[in-house]
This record gives sequence, C-alpha cells and structure tokens, in this order.
Amino acid sequence: MKIVSNKNNLQILHEDNHIIVVNKRVGDIVQGDKTGDKPLSDIVKEYIKDKYNKPGDVFLGVIHRLDRPTTGIVVFARTSKALSRMNELFSNRETKKTYWAVVKQKPQEAAAKLVHYLKRNEKNNTSKAHLKEVSDSKLASLDYTIIKELQNYTALEINLHTGRHHQIRAQLSAIGSPIKGDLKYGADRSNPDGGIHLHARKLVFIHPVSKENITITAPTPDETIWNAV
Repeated sequence: MKIVSNKNNLQILHEDNHIIVVNKRVGDIVQGDKTGDKPLSDIVKEYIKDKYNKPGDVFLGVIHRLDRPTTGIVVFARTSKALSRMNELFSNRETKKTYWAVVKQKPQEAAAKLVHYLKRNEKNNTSKAHLKEVSDSKLASLDYTIIKELQNYTALEINLHTGRHHQIRAQLSAIGSPIKGDLKYGADRSNPDGGIHLHARKLVFIHPVSKENITITAPTPDETIWNAV
C-alpha cells in the first residue's frame, strides 16, 4: 500500500473521489469538541482544498470516530453519496474492523470471545463492563487472540462484533488486562505521549460507489513497543 504524507503530517492510506482514509496519530481528535482543538476533519479538508485547488468549502463527512488517545484507521467521505452509504455499512456492521492492543497483564486464555454489558457513565466519560445485563447497558462482544509476547507486555489482535463506547478498553480492563497507558481503565502508568497502545489496524469493506472490496492496513506508530510487535 502506498502511504502518502503531506505538510500537515497526514498519513493518507487510501484516497479516491469518494473516500479518504487517514492513519490517525495520538492526540488527534476526529471531529471538533469542547476543547476547541483543531480536528482531523479540518486538517483533511485543508489537504483536499490545497491538493485539488478547490474554491469555496470542501465537503467532508465524518463516518466514525476513534478515541483521542487511540491511533489508526479513520475513514472520511468526500461526497454525500459516499457518506450515506458508508454510514449504512458501519451501522449495519458490514465492515470488518481489526484492532491491535498491547497489555501488561497477559490474559488467561490465548484466544477468547468476550461478552459483556457496557453501561456508559456520561459524567466521567467511561464505560463499565458487567457480566450480566444492568439497566441502560448495551451488549458488547469481541474476540481476541494473543499475537506476540514481549518481555513485559502482550500484544493482542481484536475483532469487534459490536461498536460500543470505549468497548475494547472497558472489556480488556474487565478481564484484568487494561491497555498500556490507559489510566482511565486501570493501567498503572501513562504513556509519555498521553496515548494508549490501541491501534485500529485493519478495515475491510465494500467501496460505497465502485463496489470493489477494499482492505486497508494502518502501520503502527513508530515507537519502541509497537516496533517490537
């Protein structure tokens, strides 16, 4: 896969007339929020405007998000047709998402399916994983496999079956394996860059217009532990 970087330090993983896929860095916010920090969506708009010398406003649709401390694949729509069709694909779970995570405490099983009921706490922006259904909880399901054991850490590959708030973070924490750097979910220390070792590694979907099969893989951040994975 040809990866293009530009002056905004964007790493473009795929680009055509209808969609653009970016490898998000630690700290990037996908869409504007109360912090007032410049979102990735604005940076991508500037990139398109500059590259194609477009007058006026550039259309860019936000299809999905990644948590601020997380890295990896984010897809944006360049046309309204692509936006509505991609929204449909994501909401109907017609995409296949694979994540990589690094945890300090190795899970008891080398591979397993995790099923919990997640209840979101709006006040502190967390989700708690329960083994049984509680009021206002939502079913959350994923499977993980250990892909590499490092000296002090374990790398997991995760496939999501549902898309809940902080799902991977909460579910791994619930089995005693919080993600490296994730203080919010029980890690013992933060990462120097404020991120966590959770990376949206791979996305497979049918292109919203051409209907071809698209498989996108995002390189992990250039960092000691990720490089070891």
